[in-house]
Amino acid sequence: MIPYILYAALILTACFIFYKLLLQKETFFHLNRMILLSCMVLAFSLPLIKIPEQLSFRKTPAPINVIAPVSETTIQENIIESINQKVSTTVVQPLENNKTINFEQVMQWLVYLYWFGVIIFGFNFLMQACILLYKAYSRPVIIDGKFRIVEITGDKAPCSFANNIFINPEKYDWETYNQVLLHEKIHIEQRHTFDLLLAEIVIIFQWFNPFAWAWRKELESNLEYYTDESLLQHNTVEKESYQMSLLKVAAPHFPLSLTTNYNQSLLKKRLIMMNAKKSNVHTIWKYFFLLPLMILFVCLFNEKNSYGQKSTAKSNAEKLSNIGNEIKTEGVWFATIKNDKVNFQFKSDDDENSFNGNSFLLSEFKDLPIDKTGNFSVARDAGTMEFKGKFEGNKGMGDYKFVPNKQYAEQMRKDGVDMKSKEDAVVFFMLNIKNSYVQMLKQNGYKNISKEDIIPLVALNVDEAYITSIKKILPGIGLENLVPFKSLGVDKAFIEQITKAGYKNLSADKIITFKAQGIDGKYIDDYKNVTKNTLGSTDDNLNEQQDKLNAQQNELNDQQNKLSEEQAKIDETQVRDDEKISATQKRSKDDDSDDDIIAMKALGIDQAYIKSMKDVGYINISNEDIIGFKALGITADYVKSFKNAGIKIKPENITGYKALGITADYIKSFSSAGFKNIKPDDFGGLKAMNVTAEMVKEYKALGFTDSNFDNILGAKAIGATPDYIKRMKAKGHNFKTLDKYISLKALLVD
Repeated sequence: MIPYILYAALILTACFIFYKLLLQKETFFHLNRMILLSCMVLAFSLPLIKIPEQLSFRKTPAPINVIAPVSETTIQENIIESINQKVSTTVVQPLENNKTINFEQVMQWLVYLYWFGVIIFGFNFLMQACILLYKAYSRPVIIDGKFRIVEITGDKAPCSFANNIFINPEKYDWETYNQVLLHEKIHIEQRHTFDLLLAEIVIIFQWFNPFAWAWRKELESNLEYYTDESLLQHNTVEKESYQMSLLKVAAPHFPLSLTTNYNQSLLKKRLIMMNAKKSNVHTIWKYFFLLPLMILFVCLFNEKNSYGQKSTAKSNAEKLSNIGNEIKTEGVWFATIKNDKVNFQFKSDDDENSFNGNSFLLSEFKDLPIDKTGNFSVARDAGTMEFKGKFEGNKGMGDYKFVPNKQYAEQMRKDGVDMKSKEDAVVFFMLNIKNSYVQMLKQNGYKNISKEDIIPLVALNVDEAYITSIKKILPGIGLENLVPFKSLGVDKAFIEQITKAGYKNLSADKIITFKAQGIDGKYIDDYKNVTKNTLGSTDDNLNEQQDKLNAQQNELNDQQNKLSEEQAKIDETQVRDDEKISATQKRSKDDDSDDDIIAMKALGIDQAYIKSMKDVGYINISNEDIIGFKALGITADYVKSFKNAGIKIKPENITGYKALGITADYIKSFSSAGFKNIKPDDFGGLKAMNVTAEMVKEYKALGFTDSNFDNILGAKAIGATPDYIKRMKAKGHNFKTLDKYISLKALLVD
């Protein structure tokens, strides 16, 4: 769904376009005022409306019943989904080390920027209101009925705010003064201050939207048109006299934006509208087009109010953390028998609106009370759920009470699992966690087991067979890793696949990252094959040279074998040290390779992309360069454009060129202008300072033929442009070197 504030901006923008195209020139000023006010209210209220599902153009999600039975499997699925969210957050951390910034960080900073703007414009709004109120009650005032005429000084235009009229009576003749007062009184009587306050509030929350600022301007203009029209309807006011008054009142200083002011910069438009032909009543049909426009927005973007569905506002993580509090130990139950299951809904007295449930096999009950009130129960290791009530047909209701098994809780405590409350026992009961499961974990080497460990393990069905299969390959794997392993679908076959691809000493965290990023044995093999081919030479002569080197190496080996026995006997301690060093170096190399694979997979680098770089001439390109190329969006076509232009560029230069937006055409422009011996690094500086070949030619034309690009860059940076030099020459500053003009610019202000 579109974020609320952007949705409001979209509606306001559409309304502005509608107003400009159809209504702006109409002389129904009062109706236009209603439209302008209504659209501001609609922009912020329409996104909050939920519409019937049948009217929505959005795709319909799968329905979720309000009182759907929550089986043991359902509870497990909630926990699993919560675990998946945690895993997905965790496994991307190694990738973040390869990035300076990510999308989430950008969005977070944009949110901060938005609220910073809201605070600034909100403060500005309050300051304006305080200044106006201070002036209204600190200056001399004349009470004229419900109007307060506040005398001001200086060359300020008359304006009004609430019931206050601000005017300098010394500036105008009697007739003009009266017309100004009459004009501002109409503003007050029509409560135009409300319009401007509403527009200002819209600006506070839509400060980033240029159409919101344009909207306020249109609102102010319409208020002036409306007031002018109302004033001219008075018998005592003549149009020509009033228009002359407008010209007399014109002043360069305008009041605050919260006021309705007599003189604005739209004076010309006001005069035109006063003399414009009145709109025909038959054009009023245009106004009705706003209704289908708003309906279209609602149907396209608004959230559906689907009956029989519930909001998924609570995250699965919250469900996991609160599951112990969702089903209380006492309350009422409602149940439905379906096939071989009995689906229960549990409601506690503490929460009138909360229904939580579970399903049990019909075989777990000895005797259900059909058409009569009776007692029945379900017993599990953690305790017994005792029910009282009756079933009528396949539906029933009554009271329930959970009785925990004290021996079970005591055994759990002995095993290190502290069940602090009866609600903990309810969770263990619903998931049917057995004492034997804890014993199995202990037998597999897990001694320190907590409640938080057991719940996700049971929910994910991490059984002894799964644990044993993983421990055969990773003997030291901890419980904290078994959860993401099972959640992501990591099994013995996947780990063996990675191992066969050449990774013998992978950690659990690395396996999790590989699985989460979709890196399997095939991808690793493809990666190694393509990097091997990429880093290899395509020159057959090199292969011949390598054969010769191998032959020479064999000869050296033969000679080495003939050395003395003393030299051949190496100290065993030294051997062990060498082996340790070698293993450390191998792990470091593997870690670097792992990071490269993860980064490549995350960026979508495949064989085709690497081969395309090889085809354009980058035979010995490193993994780091490949990753940098992809991150910057460098394609084979981009590299070809330089190659086709006869420009040879190293990988380290091509990344800089792409980042600065340097193209082959930019480089060719310098060659075409006669500049042949430009270093690759120089183009970076030239582009960064926006120096073009035409500009360099202008410097040369001014006589600086011996100047190098460093001098030109210095001149451009300080503002000593060709135009500046021409002006200085015209004033008599004739220097032979460009350095003199750079110094002159640094000392003098042009």
